[in-house]
Amino acid sequence: MNRPALFLSHGAPTLALANNFFSHSWAELGVVLGRPRAILAVSAHWDTPAPVASAAPRLATIHDFHGFPEPLYRVRYEPPGEPALADRVAALLGAAGHACTLDAARGIDHGAWVPLRWMYPDADLPVVQLSVQSGRGAHHHLEIGRALAPLRDEGVLVIGSGGIVHNLRELDWDGRADEPFAWAVAFNDWMARAAESGAVDELADYRRLAPYAERAHPTEDHLVPFFVALGAGGLPARRMALGFDMGSLGMDCYAFG
Repeated sequence: MNRPALFLSHGAPTLALANNFFSHSWAELGVVLGRPRAILAVSAHWDTPAPVASAAPRLATIHDFHGFPEPLYRVRYEPPGEPALADRVAALLGAAGHACTLDAARGIDHGAWVPLRWMYPDADLPVVQLSVQSGRGAHHHLEIGRALAPLRDEGVLVIGSGGIVHNLRELDWDGRADEPFAWAVAFNDWMARAAESGAVDELADYRRLAPYAERAHPTEDHLVPFFVALGAGGLPARRMALGFDMGSLGMDCYAFG
């Protein structure tokens, strides 16, 4: 089955334990998509100068966050890896001019395991992670995604995981905001219109064209997985409008292709 490539806004790590609208939406998405042969997860939380793919036979849980409730650190999501898929990823990227190395010790970070814990709770599907290069921007990650597109015909679900709006400095940590912040909504809506109209060039130039782009993403690490998914899946794009958490943490997801 040729599944769409996904972009997921993974939200705060606490969503791993939350029984709410966001976690229910991820669980439903897993049911709708069915079980792929394997998953390639491109997470905002693995950022390297050049592409690296995980090649461990089993992925240990990485708790790459601080200051959260203690039960969160007891969560384990440890799926099998698939070194052969990591080799395939490296070969596809190498053929496209993007040298990719392998890391046989890398586990799975919360950008991947938080939503996967709801989508595929048994942790029995092979997972390979691929790093981002946030300093190289949208065009680079579109190229990475396009190079990975053949994986969709091989039973692999390509998931980019980040956040459609991600500015931790302006979150409503105290829950006082009745509505999402206007600047976050403006950026979120611009991205939705551009994606649904197929304006790929405009999306890739979002830093210049989108309203409040640098406020929505002070750094690009949480948006570049969107472009990997867009490159891998192509058009059409379908938006899952999940709204906002904590005033400005955009939670929308997209299916490409």
